[in-house]
This record gives sequence, C-alpha cells and structure tokens, in this order.
Amino acid sequence: MRRLLALLLLWSTHGLADPTVLRFSVAESWSMPLVRLENGQPVEGLMFDLIQALAREAGALPEYHVLARLRLQQAMEDGDIDVRCYVSTQWFNDRPGNFVWSVPLFEQRDVLVGRAGDSGPTRPEQLPEQAIGTVLGYAYATLEPLFAQGRLRREDSRSQELALQKLQIGRYRHAVSNELSLQWFNKQLPPEQRLQVLAVLEEQALGCMVRNDPAIPTQGVLRALVRMKESGEIERITRRYGVTGHTEGVSAARP
Repeated sequence: MRRLLALLLLWSTHGLADPTVLRFSVAESWSMPLVRLENGQPVEGLMFDLIQALAREAGALPEYHVLARLRLQQAMEDGDIDVRCYVSTQWFNDRPGNFVWSVPLFEQRDVLVGRAGDSGPTRPEQLPEQAIGTVLGYAYATLEPLFAQGRLRREDSRSQELALQKLQIGRYRHAVSNELSLQWFNKQLPPEQRLQVLAVLEEQALGCMVRNDPAIPTQGVLRALVRMKESGEIERITRRYGVTGHTEGVSAARP
C-alpha cells in the first residue's frame, strides 16, 4: 500500500512539473511580416506564429529575448538563448559548435530594390557611386566587394521597414531588402507607387539553430521542426502573411 501511494505521489508530482522553457531570440531589426513588437515583446507576425507553433509541438513554453542583431552571436556564445530561427548557414564563417542546425524551413531572396519607374541599371556593379539602403548588422556578401572599393556606401537603418521607407521618400535611389519584407511593404502602397525588384542578389535556405545542451530537449525541438515542415504547417504560416512566392522574371545578379 505504501509503495502504491509513493508511486501515485511520484506520478502526480511529475504531472505537475513545470514544462521546459525555451529561450528564443528575436532580432530588433525584424519588422512585419516577420514580427511586430509591443512593449518590447512580439505579439504577431510570421516568426511569432512559427515560434508559438514550434513550442507547442515540442511541449515547451517560449520565452522571447529581443536583441540587437549585433548581439545575437554573443548571446549564443554566452548560452543566453536556446533557439535562434530565421538564420542561414551562409551567415557564419565558423559553425557554432554548441548549436545544432535544423532542416531548412524556407527560402529567402535578397533583392536590389528601386523606386517605381526606376529605369536605371539592374545589376549592382553597374550602379554609379552612391549610398545604398541597408540594415544595421546585416551582411551582404554579393555587395561586399563594391563596399570595399567605395563604389557603394552603406546607409544603415535599424530595420528593414525603415530602409524601405527611406527609399520610398528618396533618401537614396536603391536599397537591399529580403523579398518577404518587400512584398509586405508594397501591400500598403497603390500599384503605381510600389517599389520594384531590379535584381536578385542572393538566395538562402533559412532554418533554426538549437543549443546542444542536456538541459533542453534539443532533439525534440529538431524533430518538431521536421514534423512541422513535412505536415505543411510551415507553408501555412508563411501563406498566412501573404507570401506570394518569388518575383518572376528576375534573375540573380552577381558582381
């Protein structure tokens, strides 16, 4: 009888145990459709929905750490975050040894953007010397040789949305944007004012990185992402935010 009571007590204690908390990074530079912040915390957006769905699938509670992009690497090295999503292997010179990569979840294209009616060059190496709209902390491998030569100069903004707003009002003639953010930005404009893609600069497969630590269910999170990918849930989340696919008829441009 005592043994039965002990087993029941152990079972009930286990059942009431707090679920695992997973610390997710959120980049300050993200804007809609990736995320919208209120009082410093995400409340909606593609990445908010993806993280919420991933936490449910993995049986964990999400905790959001909103960080400047330049602080993300240090936060990973210090063990301050458990999961970083919307990230590409191409963004790292050295693979972080204490994180494990997920399967690729979706594709991102970085594009050269001009204002409506722009009939100038459509390849970055053909652009005259000028400032170009960029996002603080973002690396643009295709444009780095032009930055090094001084033919193009970065004009950094804190977010992708702000970089596109500056382009729209004429602060500069061209900017770089991921195609997802550009599509969202253009939805707010009448057709004759919409910014246009001039060239594709880079294409990247994006996924998540999960800290390899026995204190968190690393493999459980990775398996949850596989299930979400295979079930079509990732695609449903992206469609929810009006992702219409790649711009047709625009080829990749390489210096």
